[in-house]
Amino acid sequence: MGENQLSNSQLYIGIDGGGSKCRATIYTQDHKQIGTGVSGRANPLHGLEQTFQSITESTQLALADAGLPAEACSQLVAGLGLAGVNVGHFYDQISNWQHPFKSMYLTTDLHTACIGAHNGADGAVIITGTGSCGYAHVGHQSISLGGHGFALGDKGSGAWLGLKAAEHALLALDGFACETALTDKLLAYFEVDDAIGIVENLAGKSSSVYAKLARIVLATAHEGDEVAIAIVKEGAAYISELARRLFTINPSRFSMIGGLAEPLLTWLDDDVAIKVSPSLSPPEFGACLFAQQQYSAESVA
Repeated sequence: MGENQLSNSQLYIGIDGGGSKCRATIYTQDHKQIGTGVSGRANPLHGLEQTFQSITESTQLALADAGLPAEACSQLVAGLGLAGVNVGHFYDQISNWQHPFKSMYLTTDLHTACIGAHNGADGAVIITGTGSCGYAHVGHQSISLGGHGFALGDKGSGAWLGLKAAEHALLALDGFACETALTDKLLAYFEVDDAIGIVENLAGKSSSVYAKLARIVLATAHEGDEVAIAIVKEGAAYISELARRLFTINPSRFSMIGGLAEPLLTWLDDDVAIKVSPSLSPPEFGACLFAQQQYSAESVA
């Protein structure tokens, strides 16, 4: 894009930060995407310094992708949608960061995902990936549900599916639960031949390690294994009920995003599945729209 872009109109950067990666995208005033960068995780639950580093790195990568100099960072208006900032003290610590931007506006990753999914209009969104959570915004009303993290919450998520499969397989191997094809599949996946082998691969591991087992659970359910079917149905029933809670404020649109959004769709209750609409834009665009709105409001004030 080049440096001349800086003098034409205000540039914005939308940043979507979560537990596995941080994506930053630079947009023009009229929403043309000109550069993107991706770096490591940016969830303050995993450390503030890591979060700040990932935000900075992804921003610099986006600037380079846009053909802009590194010092142009100080002219960007930034919108940040970060996991973990629903916890008050993390929100305060990020807000008080001596950031490198012209201005910075902070909210949750759920909020920016919802804004992006509906291109700035009111609506509802459920994220079903490694974790699970739901958010709806209509007028002055908003609902935020779930997102309590693994293993306290995140029911219906990839990590939850993997955990439930491992729990049942271990019980089955010890003779306390009915047989399931999940047992052999997990043994083969980890290349082990007993319960201890599974434990050694999972004990103390992060949610993302458990979430990698979700595809095995879904595939085994489609093959007709009753245990896998029961696990997927329980998770999908929770996601369906989560959606109904969001529907209580009558959002005009509803989208599901995340790695499990599509594979879980066929397992959702019909009254929920029929309301799912495609996500219109990514969360980083939602962060850009959020920043534009906040910056414009301050400029008018």
